[in-house]
Amino acid sequence: MTELFSKPAAGGIIEKIVDGEVFVLLQERYKGNDCEDGLLEIPAGKIREFENIYDCLRREIFEETGLEVTYIQGEEESVTVEHNGYKVLNYTPFSCSQNIEGNYPIMVQVFICRASGKEVDESNESRNLRWISLDDLRNLLRDEASFYPMHISTLKKYLKSKEQ
Repeated sequence: MTELFSKPAAGGIIEKIVDGEVFVLLQERYKGNDCEDGLLEIPAGKIREFENIYDCLRREIFEETGLEVTYIQGEEESVTVEHNGYKVLNYTPFSCSQNIEGNYPIMVQVFICRASGKEVDESNESRNLRWISLDDLRNLLRDEASFYPMHISTLKKYLKSKEQ
């Protein structure tokens, strides 16, 4: 029997501040999977072999939204160690989630970030990108069934962090 592994991924809660109010970017999932297409999500994607997680996050956000990441919370505190033929990045994400049952064995490490540019109308993985206020996010999360399950707890944690 072949041993199978979870796939590591990076995701971003992209913040934008307009007139002192915080907005975050949501998109509708579009992966060609009928049971998940249309669910609300944040941009995220798999980490390539030996890809720096911050580079992955920048790449995935650009591929899915057209935005260029300008800031990732915690990146400046990350440490790289080179020793004995290894190069190791130590970092702290905002939140981590793992599918332990379901359609896809993935682990997503989410960072809070900012980006610039103009978001695309759609990509080959997402549709209907939109900036929403934290109040609107709070209201949308009342209907958890409309969200991709991997991101529900992370977004609730994010909202809680903004209340402090």
